[in-house]
Amino acid sequence: MAVLPAGHPSRPRARDRAIEAWLPLAHHLARRYSGRGTPSDDLMQTAAMGLIKALDKFDPSRGVDFAGYAIPTIVGELKRHFRDRTWDIRVPRRLQELRMGISQANEALLQSLGRSPTVADIAAYLQVTEEEVLEGLEGARAYNAVSLSTPIGDGTSGVELGDTLGGEDNELALAELRVALGPALATLDRRERTILTLRFYGNLTQSEIAEQIGVSQMHVSRLLSRALTKLRMRLVDAAC
Repeated sequence: MAVLPAGHPSRPRARDRAIEAWLPLAHHLARRYSGRGTPSDDLMQTAAMGLIKALDKFDPSRGVDFAGYAIPTIVGELKRHFRDRTWDIRVPRRLQELRMGISQANEALLQSLGRSPTVADIAAYLQVTEEEVLEGLEGARAYNAVSLSTPIGDGTSGVELGDTLGGEDNELALAELRVALGPALATLDRRERTILTLRFYGNLTQSEIAEQIGVSQMHVSRLLSRALTKLRMRLVDAAC
C-alpha cells in the first residue's frame, strides 16, 4: 500500500489483505476488554474499526512499525467506546473523563499513601477543585443504573425498589380546592347546603332528597343546580 499511489486499482485489494492479516491482533485486544458488560461482538467490531483507522493513517516513512502504531490506535478506540457508549445515563464528556481521572488517581494514591485517598488528596493529584471531584463522583453514579425491579431488604419480602418510589398524589391537587370550598359553602343558605350534603356526602338521589326535605324532585333539581352555580362562581373568584 505504501508504494501504490492513491487511486491505483490494486490498492483496495492490498488494503483488504492488510485488514485480514491484522484482524487477529484487533480481536486479541478486544478480548482484553471483555467481561465489562459490553457484548463481545460490539468489542470486536470496535477493535476492527480501530484497525481500519490505523491502517488508513499509517505512515511507514516515520520509521515506526505498524504494530507499534496500530495497538495504541485500537486500544484508544476501545476506550472511547466504553467512555461514550456504555453509560446507562448520558453525562457530559467532561464528567466521563473526570470519572476516569478520579479512578486512576485513586489507584495511584492508594499505592503511594498506603490508605484510601480523601477528596482533597484526589483534587490535589488531578489539580482540580474539591467541588469538581465531588461532581465527578456524583456523575460516576450514572455509569450503571439500578433496575426498579431490584429486590430490597433481605429479598424475602417481595418488595422491589420501584415500590418505594412515590407517585402522583391526586388528593394533593384537590387540597387548595378543599380550602376554598369551606368559605364558598358558607355563602349558601341552609337548605342549599343540606341538599348538597345529602347529594354528595349522603349519596342520595334527587327523589330521596325531595322526600326527606318535603319538596318536589324538580324543585330539588333547581336548588341543586343553583347551589352548584354559586359554588363555581365563588371558587372562580377565589382563584382570581
